[in-house]
Amino acid sequence: MADRGGPDVYSIAAHRGFADALVAGLIPRYSEDEFGLARLTLLLPSRRAARTITEAFVRLSDKGMLLPRMAVAGDLDLDETLGPLLDPLGAGADIPPAADPVRRWLRLAEFLCEVEGDRARKGAALLRQAFDAGRTMDRLLVEGITPDDLLSERVVGIVGELARHWEDSTRTFLKVQAYWLSELGARGEVDAPARRNLLFEHAARRWKETPPEHPIVAAGVTSASPSLAKLLRVVSELPRGAVILPDLDLALEDDVWDSLGTAGKPESPDEPPFGHQDAVTHPQYHLKLLLNRMGIARAEVRPWHRAGMSAAPPERSRAISNLFLPPTASACWVDLPAQRRRLSAVRLMESANPEEEAQAIAILVRQALETPERRVALVTPDRGLASRVVAQLGRWAIEADDTAGQPLPQTTAGRLLLLVAEVLAEDAAPVPLVALLTHPLVRREEGRAEWLESARALDLALRGPRPGPGLAPLRALAKEKKLAEWWGSVEAILAPLFALEGEPPLADMLGLLAAAGEALCGEGLWSQADGRALSAFVEELREAARDAGTCLDPRELHAMLRDAMDRVSVRPPWGGHPRVSVYGLLEARMSRADLVICGGLVEGVWPASPAPDALLPPPVLRALGVPGADFRIGLAAHDLAGALGAPEVVLSWAQRDEGAPVIPSRFVLRVKAMLGELAKSHEETEAVRLARMIDDAPPAGPYPRPKPMPGAEQRKVDISVTGLDRLRSDPYQFYAGSILHLRMLDALDAEPTPAWKGTAVHEILERWHKAGDPPGGLFAIAEQVLDEMSAHPLMRSLWRPRLVEALKWIDAEIARLREAEGRTVVASEIKGEMSFKGVRIHGRADRIDAIDGGKLAVVDYKTGMPPSRSMVKQGFSLQLGLIGMIAERGGFEGVAGEPVEFEYWSLAKDPARRDENGFGYVASPFRTSRADGVEKEEFLDVTAAYLNDAIDRWITGSDPFTARLNPDIGGYNDFDQLMRLDEWLPHMTPEEADEA
Repeated sequence: MADRGGPDVYSIAAHRGFADALVAGLIPRYSEDEFGLARLTLLLPSRRAARTITEAFVRLSDKGMLLPRMAVAGDLDLDETLGPLLDPLGAGADIPPAADPVRRWLRLAEFLCEVEGDRARKGAALLRQAFDAGRTMDRLLVEGITPDDLLSERVVGIVGELARHWEDSTRTFLKVQAYWLSELGARGEVDAPARRNLLFEHAARRWKETPPEHPIVAAGVTSASPSLAKLLRVVSELPRGAVILPDLDLALEDDVWDSLGTAGKPESPDEPPFGHQDAVTHPQYHLKLLLNRMGIARAEVRPWHRAGMSAAPPERSRAISNLFLPPTASACWVDLPAQRRRLSAVRLMESANPEEEAQAIAILVRQALETPERRVALVTPDRGLASRVVAQLGRWAIEADDTAGQPLPQTTAGRLLLLVAEVLAEDAAPVPLVALLTHPLVRREEGRAEWLESARALDLALRGPRPGPGLAPLRALAKEKKLAEWWGSVEAILAPLFALEGEPPLADMLGLLAAAGEALCGEGLWSQADGRALSAFVEELREAARDAGTCLDPRELHAMLRDAMDRVSVRPPWGGHPRVSVYGLLEARMSRADLVICGGLVEGVWPASPAPDALLPPPVLRALGVPGADFRIGLAAHDLAGALGAPEVVLSWAQRDEGAPVIPSRFVLRVKAMLGELAKSHEETEAVRLARMIDDAPPAGPYPRPKPMPGAEQRKVDISVTGLDRLRSDPYQFYAGSILHLRMLDALDAEPTPAWKGTAVHEILERWHKAGDPPGGLFAIAEQVLDEMSAHPLMRSLWRPRLVEALKWIDAEIARLREAEGRTVVASEIKGEMSFKGVRIHGRADRIDAIDGGKLAVVDYKTGMPPSRSMVKQGFSLQLGLIGMIAERGGFEGVAGEPVEFEYWSLAKDPARRDENGFGYVASPFRTSRADGVEKEEFLDVTAAYLNDAIDRWITGSDPFTARLNPDIGGYNDFDQLMRLDEWLPHMTPEEADEA
């Protein structure tokens, strides 16, 4: 790096390993005395790069040394600020302070609402649009584009030729930007990217006028923003200054380099900076753009003279160059000899799914660690895959931290705050409420066991359909379940949030949210790394909201916080295993390991799907000189090219994601196409084979069909009028429920089940029959019952119309029978019992009517379709018959007579009626001229025979309670998982099938 009067620009080839090669060259040049390196200033792209370079100095130093000063230029993608070298405290009065980006986000939402008026989005959607607008402003500012440029004739002409929605969105953006710039001027501030540009220009001007006494080297900086490019040009011309670029391909043919396009340097001023044919997805394109903006030709760039400790063979760089040739130039692959197409020590690993991919990667890491001092890195933009690999490595007690960080909503503390907001947004819905009350941070320090006992009792009480909104229904439920004291403490924490009305200030809501979280968790909420990040996030947002005067509907708070927290990453405060690293694409730049595993190489992940700007159309951005959405594909390609320079590389992808098949990355397809017949020899199959075997236990023997044989005393149980059907169709279901006393739990916030609806209908009809004709009639009672059952308004609105129509039919049908036949209701929802062969038979009759002549009619209400006649004949639907037997024996208090009529009254839609409101009809279980069935006169005798057989076989006998004795009879499946149905039903023997 001699002072030669021209720019000093170097490139470190991909195979050399940037960080180690850089340090290997810097040490001999600047360690002429003991303070030589300490006088050097390194200008680096990010704090992560500074850490990587520091580690390289440690590895390559034979003895202690004073490290160079490392200044961070700031990577906007990592949300870093400029280092103190470029942003000193006394930067000068001519550089205004930067505006708070959070306050700007909130103010842009206000401006959007004002500009769009009634068309404006609301709540979280509006804030999402405001964030997109701010991101667009930043892109323009980084490129040095002013509002005047947006109003130029070229841009106006382009917008006029586009669709109307683009014209409207561009106009909206211009108005919002004008409002914001006016406010910035009044506050004496500038946006952060604008201040960044001013600082770069300030440093470039100062260093050009008065060169620093000590050398400055810019290393690894690839951002092509115009102001930074000018600064790098100045650095390259400083005495003993230099710019060192990563992975610039100096061996690329000149015609191929030219075919990449204009890259910000059009042939004439009238042409756009980026041509339509520019190869923006090529990994060298952004470096060409940087060189053009620096005013440096590629021929002026020299290769770096040192290699790192983890260098790959030199042939690798040439193979990488061939791999990423533009489409036209890649036609030469067919003529390339095998040695120029071979990617030695690069393996291709295809897995079936993400779980298998993560396990295979973990196995490769574990194998690599068997070699002493060998370093291994996983590079992937897929944070889900990274989390899976970290979890799989725990199998061998290998702690690997994902240096890309974890999104704040996925952390323990972040999840708790979001749950509090979700409870508010969902009006205390059961799922978020129970998740909040049982969160691992809640009452973690003391009294957690007692707290969880109460929370779990509430969980059981909330099973089933969602109760009414708000805290009042939960208060009544807690009182019923004897949890009033405990719930009182919970409600005292949540009540201030539920007292909010209208659109209160966002700052106040955040304060209440934080207070509720701290009341539940104590200071433990903020004590760990994620809690500290959450605290900083809340305070920053609260201050900005207070300053901006933002108000928000409380129901939108959860969605807004989720969006904002997704943009915050919590990085581990310390590393895990010293030889294992897990990187995102940004964090992996400049890092190096002996084995690099590139995971998640599928389309939409690596590279990510291009996301067009939401407000400005692509032709406008292209005309202004702003790189399009495809530009990031080129950056992703450059990241892969850098990773391919490692001594050993594994390219990994899965055939499908969690939901559907996926397409391998275009980069993988290029590798396969270039390798051609060599691809087979590059496949990594052993790790995949081991991944499939590692959890593959020896095949379990066939699970036998359950046939429990309880003892004689255990069999002595009562039979309900509905239990006989269960006992005969599936004895195991009867065994689990009546002998083991198990019961099925509904899910939280479950859809109303037929059983729940049946309970509601029976309660309504019972009160109606007992009250006679109360004020308001049947429908007033229905509303009262639904209120008491805490029926959610949504469920009530969907089901109530059907229920009302069916109840109208019941009311009218009872009145008709009373007038036409003199039939009256004598009992409803009445309990009764009898003894049959020493066994208690018990149940509840929905309704019993008296008929002239001392006869009785037994009625069973059904919310759905009644049982078929064949089911009754086969003895699998005998509830009406058992109730008739109890009534015949005087088992119902106050009811006497001979049962002669048996009817199902269904509240479902009558299949014989075609009108929309045709709900309710009567069905008979007996034989008709068109359908087979039991004769009415024989019904009670047939029922008694089936009951006698069941008691003899299972209650007083010794028959096993065989699972699915009659597999064709549906309706009873509460305990299918307990009986492990899927393990044996497909493998039933012919003998078992015949028995069934």
